Amino acid sequence: MNKLLEVKDLSVVFPSRNESVQAVDGVSFDIYEGETFGLVGESGCGKSQTLRSILGLLKAPGRVTGGKILYKNEDIVQMDRRQLQKVRGSEISVIFQEPMTSLNPVLTIRRQLYEAFENEKLTKIQREERAIELLKLVGIPSPETRLDEYPHQFSGGMRQRAMIAIALGARPKLLLADEPTTALDVTIQDQVMKLLNRLKGELQMSIILVTHDLGVIAQMCDRVAVMYAGQIVEMTDTLTLFAAPRHPYTYGLMGSLPNKDTAGSTLEAIGGAPPNLAHLPEGCPFAPRCRYAQDICRRRRPEIVPVAADHWVRCHQLGETAGFQGLITLDGGENGQGGGKHG
Repeated sequence: MNKLLEVKDLSVVFPSRNESVQAVDGVSFDIYEGETFGLVGESGCGKSQTLRSILGLLKAPGRVTGGKILYKNEDIVQMDRRQLQKVRGSEISVIFQEPMTSLNPVLTIRRQLYEAFENEKLTKIQREERAIELLKLVGIPSPETRLDEYPHQFSGGMRQRAMIAIALGARPKLLLADEPTTALDVTIQDQVMKLLNRLKGELQMSIILVTHDLGVIAQMCDRVAVMYAGQIVEMTDTLTLFAAPRHPYTYGLMGSLPNKDTAGSTLEAIGGAPPNLAHLPEGCPFAPRCRYAQDICRRRRPEIVPVAADHWVRCHQLGETAGFQGLITLDGGENGQGGGKHG
């Protein structure tokens, strides 16, 4: 497969008068044509800031302080406002977390859909046909009449579908989905995920999916990167991650998930709390919460290294976790609940 996007040693800092927060610290990954790539981790680990950096949407005072974001061999970090406008929407589009705050409450769905392809020279009839086509594509019934309704007249699931329609308006090559099922009930979450999966194939686009939900990762993603304290701590294909995670943090995330073998028992929790990104510990940021931590972990930060083909881990204690068997399998095996994308 051809590379569509390359993120190389990306760093993002939020400076303030007294201290600076390193929100993203040396993150690197590639996105290939036609794949879904997942970014997973706790709140505040840098997932959304990584996503926003790709489109130059960081909120002040945040800024990219290092690295490159190459899209079709052009560095997005170095683009000016005019160049970014050519990429946003038409080449790379985004679905934000909360559709009620992302959609403009005083504009009709029609107006907001038209904005998605306003740079195309379309007649009035062509614009309306495109808008109706997009609403049909995402499964909104009676699109002809719903075009002139406002966001508050849509349910939560319908607003999210409208957001997806707007994001797909210019037929982007890459879709950035920032926790697209937040605040939706489980049934609607499943519908939205299946919709995105279907549209990816129909429109031949790639997706970067940001989530804290490992079930969504299992359902949707080809490859996944686990983030902690602004860094990628493990990256591999989804099947490998669920069958044999190698980083203690990934292990902890797996242990917090319910499955058939833990029915009626207390789920494991990762002890402690995420670190303060303005005052990270000297060694591994995860060391204070890690059951495998040794002196070297508290003294020196680990580098991310390959442990197998296309499997990267940032940990000093790889030998300690190498024998762990995943709590969830994607093929319905004995260790967990199957039914994932790769099953």
